[in-house]
Amino acid sequence: MNPLFTPYDLAGLSLPNRFVMAPMTRSRSANGVPDVLTELYYSQRASAGLIISEGIAVSQEGTGYLFTPGLYTDEQVVAWRRVTDAVHAEGGRIFAQLWHVGRNSYVSLQPGGKAPVSSVARSPRDVSAYAWAAPGVPGHVPTSEPRALSTDEVVAIVDDFVAAGRRAMQAGFDGVEIHGANGYLFEQFINGELNTRQDRYGGNIDNRLRLLLETFDGLSVAIGSRHVGLRISPFGRLYDMHPFDDEKQTWLALAAELGRRDLAYVHLSDQRTIGADCETAFFEDFRKAYPGTLIVAGGFDKTSAEAALKAGKADLIGFGTPFIANPDLVERIANGWPLAQAQRDTFYGLHGARGYTDYPRYADPANPATALGLQC
Repeated sequence: MNPLFTPYDLAGLSLPNRFVMAPMTRSRSANGVPDVLTELYYSQRASAGLIISEGIAVSQEGTGYLFTPGLYTDEQVVAWRRVTDAVHAEGGRIFAQLWHVGRNSYVSLQPGGKAPVSSVARSPRDVSAYAWAAPGVPGHVPTSEPRALSTDEVVAIVDDFVAAGRRAMQAGFDGVEIHGANGYLFEQFINGELNTRQDRYGGNIDNRLRLLLETFDGLSVAIGSRHVGLRISPFGRLYDMHPFDDEKQTWLALAAELGRRDLAYVHLSDQRTIGADCETAFFEDFRKAYPGTLIVAGGFDKTSAEAALKAGKADLIGFGTPFIANPDLVERIANGWPLAQAQRDTFYGLHGARGYTDYPRYADPANPATALGLQC
């Protein structure tokens, strides 16, 4: 049997298959609040073994793109409860990805028009934010000059994540994923080339990992460690992340620390598919250091996903873009049906249902009943 279609026990949460819908920003939430289309979008894809939501900001300060949802107000909690109820009604399971972009933001998105925050006061080169370019006019603008968080403010970041984690559970999520990947706030502390701080959050490996581990530990106390996962992108180069001397040792030290914690999973975003320099042997070393559940995402198809599972390189496989145009991706792959292609011009932004909830299920010419359940 294809291992993609075998069940899996994820820290007590029963998954019917090994498909994970990877987190994907869609910028579809006006005023940072999910709506009825968000409910439909996720519920349409509930046949995935696990859905991980798009990045959800833990605070206004953590926001870097217009129309992305948050989990820092009561209104957002109520809206997300409607989403999780819709997913559960279709038999699905969903984790909330908790997000702080750090320096990858713009003053018009920040509370009071203040500067974005980061580990240090250094802007990423050639990086833009999707923000208010002028009052009422959205557009891509160069990120604003950030300021370095004080030590006390770093501690407050942990509090923001813990509060958002509690709200996620109130909203009916099955767990949360800390977004520690893709050049956002946590990587801005972990990366030794960027982080030149002189306090307990900078310098050696332990200090640079401290914020991420304190956040995980805080969430574990608040909602239970088996409800907490973590996404990281070792050797990632997104958003002006550069190599640093002890890079491999840093990520393996994190793997060892996580191996001593009873978390839901680690989610590796393999950026080799988008140009990162990441040696294959590293993944084997990481797997040895961290013996828990491992999700790997990065350009997989049916054949490569099956091979990774059979080789024990992953327990679950993350699929991103294919889920956009194929709400029934699991069924299509199971039956060998062709995959639809996503409309790239509707990946982001307030386009209504277009390119969001209007992708149909596959209609097999030999079995018209496959078209039942079409939603738009």
